[in-house]
Amino acid sequence: MMPQNELRLLPWSGPDGKPCYLSTDDSGGYMSRLADNIEAVQLGMATDLLERAAGVLGDQDAGRDDLRLMLTEVTRALRDVVRVATSRGHLLAVSELQS
Repeated sequence: MMPQNELRLLPWSGPDGKPCYLSTDDSGGYMSRLADNIEAVQLGMATDLLERAAGVLGDQDAGRDDLRLMLTEVTRALRDVVRVATSRGHLLAVSELQS
């Protein structure tokens, strides 16, 4: 359970790339479960992308466009992973404070 004033950083951004937060003390509620599921998808996609990136880097015939596209995708995935890590790290810290 989150203290009433604690906000959860959600795994998506709002208009203009601004972070979105959830205020709830129900970690099993619809929005919390949705955020958990999206985080799991984002982490899974980042894992798959890591394999693909290694393949592109190992391809001697990969051109500038291939590398640029891969770097764009890796940057997007890294942004998602950092957001998930930040959110989960904050949730862990709050959980430890409540113990």
